[in-house]
Amino acid sequence: MRRATAVFAAAAALALALSGCATTASDATSTFVLPPAGATPDYQLGGAYDPADGVGIVGRDRSDDPADGLYSICYVNGFQTQPGELDSWPDDLLLQSDGTPVFDPDWPDEALLDTSTDDRRQRIAETVGPWIDGCADAGFDAVEFDNLDSYTRSDGALTLGDNLALAALLVDVAHDAGLAAGQKNAAEDAAVLHERAGFDFAVVEECAAYEECAAFTDVYGDAVVDIEYSDELPRTFAEMCADDESPASMVLRDRDLVTPGDAEYVFETCS
Repeated sequence: MRRATAVFAAAAALALALSGCATTASDATSTFVLPPAGATPDYQLGGAYDPADGVGIVGRDRSDDPADGLYSICYVNGFQTQPGELDSWPDDLLLQSDGTPVFDPDWPDEALLDTSTDDRRQRIAETVGPWIDGCADAGFDAVEFDNLDSYTRSDGALTLGDNLALAALLVDVAHDAGLAAGQKNAAEDAAVLHERAGFDFAVVEECAAYEECAAFTDVYGDAVVDIEYSDELPRTFAEMCADDESPASMVLRDRDLVTPGDAEYVFETCS
């Protein structure tokens, strides 16, 4: 499903990340940089703000600018619609049930994109591609694609293979733009997403809380960035930090990812 050169580059990137010898990889057309191993992350999807001292990785929405001087990951919702953007998508690119778009039950303002055919996947990629290029033009180092597991919410209408095929298209666009491509969540699919779609690293949520970090680190080594949330901790964050299975790059944030001026703001690191 992937161009041979891009597959080779992704494999090389993983080998370098595991060895700790370098953080760059290249394919026939571009060079991209992996997240710095063990760097402290911050996740700012609720709004951009000046990162705290010691932060080395920052995740922000594609509508924001990257963090100056820090490794910056651009958030793109590649498999569902963003809140408020439903009307910008043609009806035939939205997964339908009885003539009505299918929405994510946990995010009822996000409709699932229909990845079931080559034509639809290509047209989705033609829409998302300029967003990816915009991330690169803005100065981001990488892009993460959310809702890779949308097929699990489709009542059988979509398959893992459908989403893998779209993911491969999006990863190619990212690599061509000089960006590392990040898998978002989907622990059960990590190996196949890396091998068949070509993802270079992972951005994950609550892998320590759900005891599934090894599913990502076994595939991506140190190139795993984990965000835990303060409202549903099964143990203390300090215990998570001390757990050998937790990724070296981990942060505790509030669920809504608000900015520091908000009373609900939470930001805690392992160091």
